[in-house]
Amino acid sequence: MEVAHLADGGAPLLGEPPSIELGNTTYAVRGRRKDGLRSVEHLAAWLRDMRPRLAITLTDADIQGVTDGDLRLARELRDVVRALADAAVNDREPEPDVVATLNRHAGQTPRWRELRTTPEPHATVRAAGRPVAAALAALAEDAVDLFAGPLRGQLSACHGPGCVLYFVRDTGRREWCSSGCGNRARAARHYAKVRREPEA
Repeated sequence: MEVAHLADGGAPLLGEPPSIELGNTTYAVRGRRKDGLRSVEHLAAWLRDMRPRLAITLTDADIQGVTDGDLRLARELRDVVRALADAAVNDREPEPDVVATLNRHAGQTPRWRELRTTPEPHATVRAAGRPVAAALAALAEDAVDLFAGPLRGQLSACHGPGCVLYFVRDTGRREWCSSGCGNRARAARHYAKVRREPEA
């Protein structure tokens, strides 16, 4: 499989926690919802782009070996993350089946840390089974930590026009996932104000 740069695929990467980045593979362009995981190639490209931030090291061969089963698991996990994010930002209790699905994903592949001594002492994460499946399970574990920890209270939905992304607020005043959404929101407010002024 060729994992080239996909101009019409993938999803925006905003520097959010990895599980939120996965949730944000459902995004919008000009108010139209897009699926950044439409194909095995899209998932492979997303994993390639996220590789430095994943808990499991993925080689080029691992990424080229992404399967339809991996795509199904990634989409299901993405939908669970989005459902949990929606519940968190709307201060609702998540649905029990959503929580059960996340926990099932987190337990898919055993992972452990090992000591490596070259080139200098460091820890590395190892996993049983296929590395891509282990990376998806680690993303589920990242979501468990996020939704069970203090970041849950800082999670927000973007208020940009037509945006469907989530982000972790690093300041109390942040309203948008990116400066682009902030600019669009300010432009929309300005346009609405200019349209109202002649009527006044």
